[in-house]
Amino acid sequence: MNKIIALIIFTLASFVLHSQEKSDLILGTYMTENNRSMVEITKKETKYFGKIIWMRESEKLDDKNPNEALRKEKILGQEILKNFIFNGIDVWHLGTIYDPKNGKTYSCKITKDEKENLNVRGFIGVSLIGRTTFWVKVK
Repeated sequence: MNKIIALIIFTLASFVLHSQEKSDLILGTYMTENNRSMVEITKKETKYFGKIIWMRESEKLDDKNPNEALRKEKILGQEILKNFIFNGIDVWHLGTIYDPKNGKTYSCKITKDEKENLNVRGFIGVSLIGRTTFWVKVK
């Protein structure tokens, strides 16, 4: 009986550790669509966040931000991905993405392809209604 309990505990611990390893596969730097910027994805506790660390137009201001006080701030350095959680299989979800082009924040989910690139899907309400961008992992 003790061997069975030990086996169950070991199996569950292995699953949790494997899931945690897989969740961190998103960490790193990515070139956004059309090579306009680079976003670095980091982890804070159990959630994932993405910050713009390079832009072609590095002096561009966030002039579309709904918060007037932030319209004079540069887009470079902003955290545009927030609060993503790994679903344990292959999706980082329940987060948001901020689009500085229009000043809007969308629900978002992220999936990773076999080459370690990302499909970043921003949407309103249901993920069927939205837009997906492709980000390439920077080596």
